[in-house]
Order: sequence, then structure tokens, then C-alpha cells
Amino acid sequence: MSHSFDEISQQLKRRHRKSTRLKWITMGSLGLAGLFLVLFFADMLSKGLPAFQQAYIQTEISYTQEAETDGRRAFDEELLPLISRTAVRTIPLELRNNPDMIGTSKAEWVLANSDVDQYLKGHRHRLSDEEQEALDARVESGQVDLRFNTTFFGSGDSKIAENAGILSAVVGTIMTMIVTLAISFPIGVMTAIYLEEFAPDNRLTQIIEININNLAAIPSILFGLLGLAIFINFFGVPRSSPLVGGMTLALMTLPVIIISTRTALRSVPESIRHAGFGVGCSRWQVVRDHVLPLAMPGIMTGSIIGLAQAMGETAPLIIVGMVAFIPDVGVSFTNAATVMPAQIFTWAGEPEQAFVEKTAGGILVLLTILISLNAFAVVMRKKFERRW
Repeated sequence: MSHSFDEISQQLKRRHRKSTRLKWITMGSLGLAGLFLVLFFADMLSKGLPAFQQAYIQTEISYTQEAETDGRRAFDEELLPLISRTAVRTIPLELRNNPDMIGTSKAEWVLANSDVDQYLKGHRHRLSDEEQEALDARVESGQVDLRFNTTFFGSGDSKIAENAGILSAVVGTIMTMIVTLAISFPIGVMTAIYLEEFAPDNRLTQIIEININNLAAIPSILFGLLGLAIFINFFGVPRSSPLVGGMTLALMTLPVIIISTRTALRSVPESIRHAGFGVGCSRWQVVRDHVLPLAMPGIMTGSIIGLAQAMGETAPLIIVGMVAFIPDVGVSFTNAATVMPAQIFTWAGEPEQAFVEKTAGGILVLLTILISLNAFAVVMRKKFERRW
């Protein structure tokens, strides 16, 4: 069937117009996604960066006999509405531990309460007009200052907003990830090696492969229900502990490690295996001494990405109780603990304004860790990757 030159030209023009429209649509989609990403980071930075500063007030502390039972007696009465309850509570303990301090006084910088902190940062607060005037006078005299918030990084959770920190959640996250890595990495790698190098290609292995791929796609909260039913209710593992949290996340991470390990093993050329068999090596020797070392960069990359994904999970850990109030740093894998995503979730539900910036600050810390892990995985892959 013949077509005239004009008809063919019209068809080509229509195709070019469609191609151009598709190009602009895809570029617009990419730009829209980038815009949302920029807005997200801008919002988090604007809300989270103030969390890294905390207000302090310089005042004269009088270590009297009365202050040993009532810490408020150590401060001027007009200053009490401006300082943190944490500073008041530490005075009796300090005097009991150092009785020689009774009868002395000294000027110190003490933690201000959250309303003072929010007022200095220009956020919503509950200070009265008189308290604002008194605070402004101290600001002019240099007795009030915003300093780096060491409390945020050096203490655990607290119901007192200005004293709440992320240290216990960071330690709990590290302990949970240690358990997750110790369980998921060896089991996942050995499973992948068996399926890829030793298992026969029959109906049973095909069913196993299909189920592994399906497990990698199911909602993470189902792993939390599985961990609750098996590890806590059946085996009696302590609730809210890094041990049960790590075991639950290991179940979720296993499919990712297995799939990435199998992909890394497939990337090793068959000629490597044939050369090993040619010099008399057994199948296990070929895998152990030749295939596995060459596939290890890809295995490590997939494992790091899997752990980074597990570190950002909240739903399965909520199910196993890792949203507990943890003011102190945990020292055991069986003690109650919390993790960074769960700590952020808890802060997000607090009504005080100060917890809004702490929520955003915690998100910035978590994002920094996750981006660093993913960047490390990319660098490892680029550095040790071999092209055949």
C-alpha cells in the first residue's frame, strides 16, 4: 500500500510532536519530583536546625542548707519561671554528693526552659509580658545565650522538652542493627549461595524463589506481627528489647540480602567456575575461593542498603513495643530500648512547640545517617566493582 510524500511527512511530524510532548512530560515529572524534594529538605532544615541550639541563662546559684531538700531555694525567685526544671532537680543531688559545697555560691550557666528557648528563636511560647521584659533585660546584659545543644546529642528522652535528647535512641538503633546484621547477613548469604550454586532447578526451588521475591514486597508491618507472634508470644523474647527488634528486622532484611547476593553471584562469569573445575576444585572450593570473593563487593553493597532500609523502619518496631519511654542509655540487648524512627514518632505526638523542632532535628540526624550509608554503599560498589 503506497503513501504519498505529503502523507509520510505528516505522519513523521505527528510522531515528532508526540515525542516532544512525551519528553516535556517526563522532564516536568522529574522537575516536580525535584521540587517536592527541595521543599521537603527546606522545611526540615528550617524546622530542624534550631534544635541544634539551646538557650542557657547565667545566674548566681546559692548552695544553702535549704537547697539540699528544695532545689528552688538555690535560685532567685524571679528567675525560677525562666530556668528548666532539670537545673532545679540536679541541685539536691549535687549537694548530697558534695556536702562541702553547702554555704558557697557561684555563677553558672543553667539550662533555660523551653518557653525561653522558643522565645529567643522567634517561635510560639507561653511567656507572660513581665517574663519577656525580664528576659529581654538579661539578653541585653549578656546573661542569656543560645549555645550548641549538647543535651540533644548527649541525653536520652525526657518529658521536659528542653532536656529531651536522642542519645538513647541512637544507642538502641546501633544495638538493634548489630542483631539484625548478625542474623540476616550469614543466613541470607548462605541461602543465596545454596539457591544459586548448589540447588537443583526443580519445582521446590522455584517455589522458594517466588516466595523470597514476594517477601521483599510485602508491607513491613506484617513482619512486626510475625515478630510479635513468634519471638515474643511463642519464644518469650523480652518485649521492647534490641534483641526482638533486631530479630524482627532481620526477617524483613533477609529477602533483600538474598536477592542482592544472588545477583552478585550471577555477575561472576561462568569461565571462573569452569577454570576452578578444570584444576580439580570441588564445587564448594570454587564457590569459597573464587566466586564468593569476586561477588563480595556486590553482596556488601546490597547488605548495606538493606540495613539502611531496616534502620528507617518504624511500623514493625512499634508492634514489638520499641516505642517505650527510655530516659537512660541501654547497656543490654535484652533491656527495654527505643530506636530513632520510633523516637521521632513519639516526639511528633507531643503537644509542646519545642518538640516540633526536636522532631525535625531527629529526622535530619536520621536522614544524614541513611544518606551516608547509601553513599558508602555506592562508593564501595564503584571502588571494588569488576567489569567482565
